Amino acid sequence: MERTGSGEQGQDGDAVQKDGARAPEVPARAEPSKAPASVRSALPPGRAREPGAGSGPLASFAYTAADEEKQRGVRRMKLTATGLLLLVALIYVLATWAKNSGVGGWPGYVAAAAEAGMVGALADWFAVTALFRRPLGLPIPHTAIIPTKKDQLGQSLGSFVGENFLSGDVIRDRIHALGVGRRLGVWLAEPAHADRVTAELATALRGALTVLRDTDVQAVVGEAITRRADAVEVGPGLGKMLEKVVTDGGHRKVVDLICVRAHDWLVEHGDSVMNAVQGGAPGWTPRFVDKRVGERVYKELLRFVTEMRDMPEHPARGSIDTFLTDFAADLQTDADTRARVERLKSEILGRSEVQDVIASAWSSVRTMILSAAEDERSELRLRARASLMSLGARLASDERLQGKLDGWLEDAAVYVVTTYRAEITSLISETVAGWDADQTSKKIEAHIGRDLQFIRINGTVVGALAGLAIYTVSHALGG
Repeated sequence: MERTGSGEQGQDGDAVQKDGARAPEVPARAEPSKAPASVRSALPPGRAREPGAGSGPLASFAYTAADEEKQRGVRRMKLTATGLLLLVALIYVLATWAKNSGVGGWPGYVAAAAEAGMVGALADWFAVTALFRRPLGLPIPHTAIIPTKKDQLGQSLGSFVGENFLSGDVIRDRIHALGVGRRLGVWLAEPAHADRVTAELATALRGALTVLRDTDVQAVVGEAITRRADAVEVGPGLGKMLEKVVTDGGHRKVVDLICVRAHDWLVEHGDSVMNAVQGGAPGWTPRFVDKRVGERVYKELLRFVTEMRDMPEHPARGSIDTFLTDFAADLQTDADTRARVERLKSEILGRSEVQDVIASAWSSVRTMILSAAEDERSELRLRARASLMSLGARLASDERLQGKLDGWLEDAAVYVVTTYRAEITSLISETVAGWDADQTSKKIEAHIGRDLQFIRINGTVVGALAGLAIYTVSHALGG
């Protein structure tokens, strides 16, 4: 019998025989046309990757110590199956000798059973061996199936997976059976799980804010605010707001404040007002006249402001109401007024001071968000936690919401599978194509060879029983 897989994989990648002697090195066969692009690109020019050597796409398919242990089990089962074949051969020889020596009756039955058992054992040995290598090294057609048909098997496996596992109906039925919406709802409704998701979201938010460059965000925010302000005419909106304020009397407190501050300022700076009036008088007037005029102007101005402050129904207050009402109407209807407001808006937005204020808004918002994300008791995290738990409770009880979420997941999964089915199945076929044929054969035999040896044992037993039955029937019929 032919022994395979007796070598163990050493740390340096060379095959080491069990007795410790180093096996002769065998040059790797370069077949770049059959390897996938991802494998070929990892190789130096003009070289093929040795099976299982180095780190790369094929490193995980190396023949390992665990595979060698399985291979030892395969060898034990081979010895058992071969021993059974030798046993039935010995029985056949002894039964035939007894029959030829004149012993009647049972030797014929035993010889027939043993003969058929040998045939069955040999046939199944040929079938099992032909999967991995050429029996007795003979170039028999349709043998060494795995090494010679590896690429075709990979393509067939990829097609099989694509047709039977990556179909839209299979994916949709499977996701629907999982009940993701209900499970997610029950999971999120647990406070501990909601805390965990909230913490993960806070970590992700901090990471995103850390990655973003302030200058880029500030530029985007500034451009967005400026573009939005330029696109919207502010005149009519300001006019409606001012009209509402005047109608509700909201401006009167502002007028009251101005009157109070003006009165207090005049009382405190009376000399400055009188000096300003005297300084504007003609040079030919007497100084005492200028002084009397300045005092008179100051007193009248103080009296006027005091009356405005103390009299809610002062005519000047009514004039202010009329002016503000007319101005509010002009902001909404007068084209010239609206155009002036737009020019003023553009001038204000264009000033560097305003742009700096807009840009600095991001820094304030970023600091606020980072602080809230780091604080477990912040309003942001508490509201996020409450929202997650509320969503979980709804998902756990609302079948309509569950169906909607499951439908979204099904549609997304079906789209991915149907759109990228070829890429997914090509991963199987290209990966198999990149495996070394001998390594593939050895690895597969190490994993399933032990079970295959039972086929040989069963073939021996079944063949013997079939031979016995055929001989018995033939003998009964007078054969």
